[in-house]
Amino acid sequence: MATEIYRDAWGIPHLRAGSAAELAHAQGLVTARDRAWQLEIERHRAQGTSASFLGESALPWDRFARRARLDDTARRCFTELEKRDPETADWLRAYVDGVNGGLAAGADAAPEFARAHLSPGAWHPWTPLGVWLATHILFAGFPAKLWREQVAAHLGADAIGLFATDGPGTSGSNGWLVSGERTVTGQAVIAGDPHRWIEDPGVYQQIHLSCPEFDVVGLAVPGIPGIAHFGHTGTVAWAITNAMADYQDLYRERLRRTGAGVEALSPDGVWRRAARHTEVVEVAGEEPVEVEVIETERGPVVIGGPEGLDGDPFDPADPSDAPVAISLRHPPRVTGDLGFGALLPLLRARRVADVDRAFDRWAEPVNVVQAADTEGGVLHRVAGRVPLRAEANRLRLVPAWEPGHEWQGWHETSRAGLTGGVAVMANQRGPAEPLGVEFAPPHRHDRIAELLAGRERWSAADMLALHTDTHLASASALLDHVRNLAALTPEASALRDRLLAWNRRMDADSADAALYSAVRGAVVRQLAAHPAFAALTAPPAYPEVFRPWLALLPRVGFALEHLLRAEELYGIDRPSAVRAAVEEVAARPPAGVWGDTHRLAPWRALEPETPYDEPGLSGDHDCVLCTSGVPGLTDRAARGPAARYVWDLARREDSRWVVPFGASGVPGSPHHRDQLPLWLAGDLVPVVTDWTLLKKETDV
Repeated sequence: MATEIYRDAWGIPHLRAGSAAELAHAQGLVTARDRAWQLEIERHRAQGTSASFLGESALPWDRFARRARLDDTARRCFTELEKRDPETADWLRAYVDGVNGGLAAGADAAPEFARAHLSPGAWHPWTPLGVWLATHILFAGFPAKLWREQVAAHLGADAIGLFATDGPGTSGSNGWLVSGERTVTGQAVIAGDPHRWIEDPGVYQQIHLSCPEFDVVGLAVPGIPGIAHFGHTGTVAWAITNAMADYQDLYRERLRRTGAGVEALSPDGVWRRAARHTEVVEVAGEEPVEVEVIETERGPVVIGGPEGLDGDPFDPADPSDAPVAISLRHPPRVTGDLGFGALLPLLRARRVADVDRAFDRWAEPVNVVQAADTEGGVLHRVAGRVPLRAEANRLRLVPAWEPGHEWQGWHETSRAGLTGGVAVMANQRGPAEPLGVEFAPPHRHDRIAELLAGRERWSAADMLALHTDTHLASASALLDHVRNLAALTPEASALRDRLLAWNRRMDADSADAALYSAVRGAVVRQLAAHPAFAALTAPPAYPEVFRPWLALLPRVGFALEHLLRAEELYGIDRPSAVRAAVEEVAARPPAGVWGDTHRLAPWRALEPETPYDEPGLSGDHDCVLCTSGVPGLTDRAARGPAARYVWDLARREDSRWVVPFGASGVPGSPHHRDQLPLWLAGDLVPVVTDWTLLKKETDV
């Protein structure tokens, strides 16, 4: 049969072809036409070449990508895939051929190419693996170990737990599965929303893929064939949340230069040759920058080198000399496997058992999977590769020259059941608890579970109200302190009473939510400025790409609940800090409502020539409607629901989905931002699977 491209009323592509390979080619082609600029950005980020046209602001990422050897790891993983799974390797090639076939037309439609004086470059068979790796290398938040190291060094190891929370660099999700015994149809419903950095174009692509082997709707990652995270085949559906697992290690390395190169001290006391070469990073408008790339037996060196952070080389005669480099060890670099072998089996899945077997081949990021099928099967498991190693590896940096920190195999899959016919995951401690260190507070999980318990039977349409719930349970820690305040000025006393009467909903049109946020931000700044935390204000000279994990103010903001409830906090008078914050806000209260300052702030590689007036948002970090600013720094939300979905196993056509902007990445397209009003209102777009209701665009 001819390969056909259809569109629905929202411009979402629906593709039909005679084989899986032909369908992959069509997916690459339509993605390049719709998202050429986005694909170009992702290809360059994977290669560490984005500064060549974005300029100096992109240089920190390019340095990291080169030093972490992302492109080389992608090539290595593709080579291994060719050996282990030639069918998937050929399927990737077909997708890449489609991308290359559509890039020219896509670039002609995207104004960013002309603004950046850029022509699209060719994709290689391993480029999708590089895009996946670049997208997720920081997903598990290994730089948090740098932060814990600082906290332990200056406040003691016991202080690490005070700051343990879903922090500024972590991506999370809500997901819930309601089995057939709790629905009006007798068939399961799966719903949720992945929380990621909000990007324009979006990080998820709604798509429908059909061939004689399968017919699947779902949310694809642009640049990656198939549907990895959220899909519905008609008889089985699946979705994921971030498991918050720890599967990347940082090693202190002792390095020295020799006449032949660089050596690293190994656990057996032997200096061994490290791989070393230099690369040149082109920077638009600036001189090229040379980057030294070093890799030890543990992994690529991502911080420092033989000359150290401060230019003071390691003295082997002084055993107390500080380590001078930090290397990264992570599963794909070790195994040559990024888990792409799961993608085709997922598309071919017909039952929960098929999904389960497919996710046995998953690698990273490590996720919690929920799935259900039309025969009543359900699945709630962890998928991904987590190494077995010493507990110290999971918490902080470990010395590469000491034995006992080697990887010793892999954790077995963790599984869980349903409770009362329901499973809820919101990055809290759950089936992945043995695999992680820091998890999200339980507020989102508890709120979703509470709402689901409030009704015996649910329909797919009922799920929309859960997506947009704005109750902020974490406000209790601060409001408990506010309740105990006395002898305030009249203005502060009135503010206290108003906060205590507030319904604790972070609605965009709520003036009380704005007041709460203002007080919260003032408390965060009060605590962060205390001398007890002074040593944490100036972290070591680590590369800029790690700074979000090392900045004190965001750390205090996201850990505020713990800091306010701790029995003792290094002599900090927290009641006085809260009093000062309430008085500060009472003297200069915000004039408007929460949505005036809590506005969408999406990431774009190039800002549009005519900036968008981005809307105000409901929600907050610990709400089910998780739209995250940085308390104490900014109310603008760079993170939030990157998509929403409701998968109905009774009738797939009763399923719903939405993304923050639209199906097209081309500014000016009618489908560039047409879903934004629905996303803001909590509404969803119908999933269309009837080909007679679609408009045919072209044969390929």
